[in-house]
Parts: sequence; structure tokens; C-alpha cells
Amino acid sequence: MALSRVCWARAAVWGSAVTPGHFVTRRLQLGRSGLAWGGPRSSKLHLSPKADVKNLMSYVVTKTKAINGKYHRFLGRHFPRFYVLYTIFTKGFRMLWADAKKARRIKTNMWNHNIEFHQLPYREMEHLRQFRQDVTKCLFLGIISIPPFANYLVFLLMYLFPRQLLIRHFWTPKQQTDFLDIYHAFRKQSHPEIISYLEKVIPLISDAGLRWHLTDLCTKIQRGTHPAIRDILALRECFSNHPLGMNQLQAFHVKALSRAMLLTPYLPPPLLRHRLKTHTTVIHQLDQALAKLGIGQLTAEEVKSACYLRGLNSTHIGEDRCRTWLGEWLQISCNLKEAELSLLLHNVVLLSTNYLGTRR
Repeated sequence: MALSRVCWARAAVWGSAVTPGHFVTRRLQLGRSGLAWGGPRSSKLHLSPKADVKNLMSYVVTKTKAINGKYHRFLGRHFPRFYVLYTIFTKGFRMLWADAKKARRIKTNMWNHNIEFHQLPYREMEHLRQFRQDVTKCLFLGIISIPPFANYLVFLLMYLFPRQLLIRHFWTPKQQTDFLDIYHAFRKQSHPEIISYLEKVIPLISDAGLRWHLTDLCTKIQRGTHPAIRDILALRECFSNHPLGMNQLQAFHVKALSRAMLLTPYLPPPLLRHRLKTHTTVIHQLDQALAKLGIGQLTAEEVKSACYLRGLNSTHIGEDRCRTWLGEWLQISCNLKEAELSLLLHNVVLLSTNYLGTRR
């Protein structure tokens, strides 16, 4: 009898140890399911504030694109000429903004790594040079837009004089070809004047051999013959000092060379000479960087742009001939020293006047 009581007591203790655990588990399950504690939860999903903002922004962007597309279709259907101008200006501002960001990255890299302009790769050097030129041209528009209500006049002037006031980003493909032809016609007008001046200074050259070489070169160009590279390099010494050195050029000769380089000639001669020297030095540095890169690495557009900068009207010449001419230019440029850059400046006339395909 006593033994049975002990067994019942142990069973009671073990039961008490198991039962509470089972009760707690069941209670937790009921609590999680929402049946025992409070009412049922909502089936809707509540997003975080960041997710709400992100969804709102995505919705706004989608709606904006849809409205913008309808607006473009409306302009194209009812105002086709205005739509063409609107599209060109929109793309132009995007390209200009992209150029500005790229120029800023290049400048930041130069400051962070203490790099000079002539140490940059060719494409970065060319991008900075072209962007500076574009910004300088845009600066005039910014100045005349300052007075109140002057922006309406600016828009009218841009529409009437796109070549003089707008940069290449805002030109149509036809305007790009036409305007480049016009600019080349301007600089080609100065070629006979420059050749005539070279003939006039021949008696001032002390070396008889250099006098003969320069006379022969001028005669070939006047007869329509494209000069050989050795004929130009033979005159290196002649263009390093008097009378054809950069610092010895006469005022009217400097103005003619400025027109040949598409620089304004309406400045005092010392300032014109300084601009010509700076411009020629930049081209010489570009030539050295291009020689390291290799002409074969350039695209067709880059080749034509490089030729046009150096005096050749490449808009009507095939890519292969442009590459050949650019190779001749580099052979001359890379063999010149800083004191002989006057020859590189005159090479804009000497090497491009009678090149195949330039006469129209």
C-alpha cells in the first residue's frame, strides 16, 4: 500500500513537469495565430517609408516619361519644324552637360595626381581643348543674356545666326558640313597671302641653301604640287630664328596666320603672337600624345576632326586619305623642337593647300 502511494506521487510529479510545458506551447501557438490574444490582423502589406518614397518616385518618373512622349508626338505632328529645333537643342544641352562632367572628372584627376596638360592621354587632351573652345563661345551668350528680358533676344539671335553664336552640339548634320566649309573658306583666303610673304622674306635668309629650299617649296605650292615631308623638314632652321621665327614675324603676317588658324585677327600684334604660340604649342602636344596612341586607334570621326583642326578640310575627303595626311603631319610635327614651332604653324598652309581631294 505504501509502495503504490510512492508510485502515484512520482507519477504526479512527472505529470506536473510535462503538463506546464505543453500548456505554454499551446498558449504561444494560440497567441501567434491571433486566436487567443486580440482580434485578427489586417491582410494588407505595410511598406517602410523608404519603400513608399521609392514607389512614389518611380510612379512620377513613369508618368513624366509618358507625358513627355505625348508632348513630343504632339509637336512632331502639328509643329514639325519647331520639333526639329526642339530636338536638336535638347540633345545639344545633354551633350554639353556630358562634356562638362567629363571635363570636370579630367580636371579633378589632374589636381589629385598633380598631372600637367601635356601628360594626359590624347583623347583627354583633345576633350579639354574642345570644351574650352565651346565654353568660350557660350560665354558671349551668357553675357548678353544678363539684362532683363534679354533672353528673348538671345533666342532670336541664335535662330538667325547659328554659326556665329552656337557651338557644334546645336548644329544640324547639314549645318555642320556647311559651316565647316564656310570656316575653311575663310582660312583658305589667307593661304596666298602667307605664301606671298614667305617669298618676300627669302632675300633676308643668310644661308643660300635655305633660300633655295624655300624658293623651291613656294614654287611647288603655287603650281599646285603637294610638297614632300623632306622638303618641309629641310626648312627647320629657317623657321627657328630671323626672319621666320615665332617672335620675328611681322604684324600683317601674324594676322594672316591667325585667320588660317581660325583665330580672330582683330587684336594687337603682341597678343596675336602670344595666342598663335599657345595654340601651336597645344597642337604640338596633341601630336606627341597622338603619336603614342597611334592613328589606327582613332575612329573615323576623330580622324576627320584632327585633320580639320590642323588645316585640312576633311569633310569631303575619304577616311583613308585623312589618315594618310594626318600621318604626314605627325612625321613633321614629331621631328620639330619647341623653337621650331613656327614651321608647324606654317605647315597648316604648306601641307594642306594642294592635298588630293581638297580642291572643289
